[in-house]
Amino acid sequence: MPELIAPTIELYASWLDARDEWGRGTHQDGSGLRPADDVDTAAGFAAWVDRLRRQGDESLPADEGWVHTTHRWIIEQDAYLGAISLRHRLNDFLRRAGGHIGYGVRPSVRGRGIATWALGAMLPLAAARGLDRVMVTCDESNPASARVIERNGGVLEDVRDTELGRTRRYWIDLGEQPRPPTYPLPVPPTTHGAGPR
Repeated sequence: MPELIAPTIELYASWLDARDEWGRGTHQDGSGLRPADDVDTAAGFAAWVDRLRRQGDESLPADEGWVHTTHRWIIEQDAYLGAISLRHRLNDFLRRAGGHIGYGVRPSVRGRGIATWALGAMLPLAAARGLDRVMVTCDESNPASARVIERNGGVLEDVRDTELGRTRRYWIDLGEQPRPPTYPLPVPPTTHGAGPR
């Protein structure tokens, strides 16, 4: 059974394995990883994990151009499966394209319902922060991610061209949120298209 935990240096080796599946320098949605982050050394990785933890602390100022964000890692039996992040508010860019919640699942475990479970598990944290609804977006060319959002009650507002490309923008009403999906989810025998990122 997967769980959400705060980022930790204890999973460095597993995180590196997942990063190598994505490929060095590849963007990982929901991870909080920035191009300048040094994650190839233990010290650099520890500094990155520390920054992720501090980003959720509203007693500290947010980095310029960023918003406070709660980061969680998706793990199962001490293996890093992916990441999900909750942005505490929307700035102009997030309102246009990024939304409140971003998530990514390592390639080798996609198609198991992990992203759907993780999004469902993150919604109570959003409600606890006082949000009554959250925006979640995905690329128009990623039907698997659209299904993740729709299974969690996402209602499509529009599809628009953004800085991130052609983007589907959904809202999830937290006051009428269905029960989070159970895990594992039934998966169709064949799936096509890119997995959630």
